[in-house]
Amino acid sequence: MAKENSAHKLIASNKLARVNYDIDDIYEAGIVLSGTEVKALRAGKANLKDSYAVVKDDEVYLREMHISHYDHGNRFNHEPLRARKLLLHRREIRKLYGKSREKGLALVPLRLYFKNGLVKVEIGIGKGKKLHDRRQDIKQREERRSIARDFKSKRIKV
Repeated sequence: MAKENSAHKLIASNKLARVNYDIDDIYEAGIVLSGTEVKALRAGKANLKDSYAVVKDDEVYLREMHISHYDHGNRFNHEPLRARKLLLHRREIRKLYGKSREKGLALVPLRLYFKNGLVKVEIGIGKGKKLHDRRQDIKQREERRSIARDFKSKRIKV
């Protein structure tokens, strides 16, 4: 995961993405937004939970990302679930297209954040995990925690 510095302000993260998918590659993309969408994002009103990315006609779109209506918006307020175009280099789009055609791979948004005043989204190429894979991950995490706990308790006693 990219290290977050002072220039990055996290808006939303997809916490279940790393639970449900094995993420291989990560790409940073810009996103085309309207004015009320940006204002709603500054207020932290975004949800990446069920969102995904698709490649269509040599362009990448983020679908099912929910950005709530801007409170002070008028009749020109945005559509909360509209497809939003992602801004990537052509070679990155071609790579994403090839990966998305492979069986079992999906384009999953991981984080949405401000970087130098611009909204960016991290897209990961992930392979869906099976139930037994998730259980195995939980087991390994618990083992690491217990080992760390044992080391910590031994340091205190000595």
